[in-house]
Amino acid sequence: MKILGLIGGTSWVSTVDYYKYINEGINERLGGIYYSRCIMHSFSYGEVKDLVDGGRKDELLRQFIAACNNMKDGGATAIVLCANTMHMFAEALEQATNMPVIHIATATAQAINDKGLKTVGLLGTLPTMTMDFYKQKLAAHGIATLVPAQDDMAYIHNTIFEELGKGIFTADTKQRYLHIMDELVAQGAEGIILGCTEIPMLLTQEDVNVPVFDTTRIHAAAAVAFSLG
Repeated sequence: MKILGLIGGTSWVSTVDYYKYINEGINERLGGIYYSRCIMHSFSYGEVKDLVDGGRKDELLRQFIAACNNMKDGGATAIVLCANTMHMFAEALEQATNMPVIHIATATAQAINDKGLKTVGLLGTLPTMTMDFYKQKLAAHGIATLVPAQDDMAYIHNTIFEELGKGIFTADTKQRYLHIMDELVAQGAEGIILGCTEIPMLLTQEDVNVPVFDTTRIHAAAAVAFSLG
């Protein structure tokens, strides 16, 4: 079993699910009392957001590289970034550490291809929805991406940090998300990527008429496959 290096804390709420799903996945494959071999570095979400908002991504990347190298020294053989947004650093981390990053967008693209879909809506933080690091991975697998209108993107981004990342899930926020998803479907989305690891805690497939892609579970499954591969 390969040792996984998990970068968590962004947010701790979803990192808990990562740890749970990865251990459950390993146990499902191996049985008994066999669970994951992993190392975790958990960041303080507020410090990460302050660096991103302050335009200090280079400093944050240096901290991520240091954390990954520490885990590598402890035996980790691959990096699991326990958040969609932090995959903006995936390629730089691979180059700096010589460890593979199990990419959440690649795993999600494979799940979308398995469903035979060609166009999907993407929900997440503003960097995930507006930057190219996520959409390019999807495009490389033949998948077109739709994102919400500007005010809807701002609403999603704000609620991720002010509500979901704090473990706050309200009926009003859920209804607004569902309305945004309906608009994306009306524009041609055949499915919806829950592209922030807290969103699957707000709503599930049962709430939506088109396929939704729970990136936390998809990513955790990819980590399990790597560890046992």
